[in-house]
Amino acid sequence: MTELKTTPLNAAHRALGARMVGFGGYDMPVQYEGVLAEHRWTREHAGLFDVSHMGQARISGADAIGWFERFVPGDYQILKDGKQKYSLLLNDDGGIMDDLMAGKPDHGGLYVVVNAGNKEEDFAYLQARLEGDVTLTRLEDRALLAIQGPEAAEVMAAHEPVLAEMGFMDSARLMLFGADCFISRSGYTGEDGYEISVPGDQAERIWNTLLEDARVKPIGLGARDSLRLEAGLPLHGHDIDPTTSPVEGALTFALSKSRKERADFPGADRILKELADGPARVRVGLHVKEGAPAREGAEIADADGTVIGTVTSGGPSPTLGHNIAMGYVPPHLSALGMDLKVIVRGKPAAATVIAMPFVAQRYYRKPRA
Repeated sequence: MTELKTTPLNAAHRALGARMVGFGGYDMPVQYEGVLAEHRWTREHAGLFDVSHMGQARISGADAIGWFERFVPGDYQILKDGKQKYSLLLNDDGGIMDDLMAGKPDHGGLYVVVNAGNKEEDFAYLQARLEGDVTLTRLEDRALLAIQGPEAAEVMAAHEPVLAEMGFMDSARLMLFGADCFISRSGYTGEDGYEISVPGDQAERIWNTLLEDARVKPIGLGARDSLRLEAGLPLHGHDIDPTTSPVEGALTFALSKSRKERADFPGADRILKELADGPARVRVGLHVKEGAPAREGAEIADADGTVIGTVTSGGPSPTLGHNIAMGYVPPHLSALGMDLKVIVRGKPAAATVIAMPFVAQRYYRKPRA
């Protein structure tokens, strides 16, 4: 077995009594006081997450933006300074190698965050294809924190008032907690909040400073997963993978209009054809009406019992009080209200296609001027 890596906050998690598990090659906290309690705390107050296992990098140089656009379908040429955008690292067949965030927090090119389980492959793939005046610099000396929930903005504004003025997907580089930080108003829970990249040697101090606020509690990966499921957000390697197109994955918002018009991104032929003619399958949300939760790998059947697809994520929704799931079905069986079945432990259970997100997202969007 490969020895697990640790984040700069490993000792802090253990001091708090966290139950640790291997995830993405790292020793990570799955829970502190319990997944349900942590899930509810984040929905009601402010949850603090260690996401330092994610891959952080800077892409700089005169050709940085144009080069980066060779691998993603987003238009980063027109992205304003101080903004970030969700995008997809696509292979030549239009499959999703990873999903990522890339933004312009300062004037130093792009700041990029990729998934922990894919970061070695992602960065190696990009590094091998460097051309022109471009430098890819991995930020392995940094940690990444996420504070999420309806009280997160007030907590952060108490430390730096300017943070209250940021809106969803704003990105900045500033001195925070006496440290050089990249910060965005975004997250993976559906709640308002921030992601904060900090120097690794300052991470534990900043983590403990945030936890001094009574509105903030540490939250593990268990609740992070149930929160993102309620928010209808896909997890790479489960809900999307290198065989999945953005159309199949219901992620067409990541395809910029200008890039579709130019058809100059990987897999454009397949993706544009699917946009025009429809894909073979599509990701949907399900309300599982009876029985045990439908977990990843459970089969989805039509009303007659014919297997038509597979659940990719599923479990109880603490907020809604019933079981939910995501999975893939043929487009003609994807309409809202469609009655289907999920096969759990060999038994069919009633399920209905419902809209995602399952729980309304509460990102803070600044009023238009």
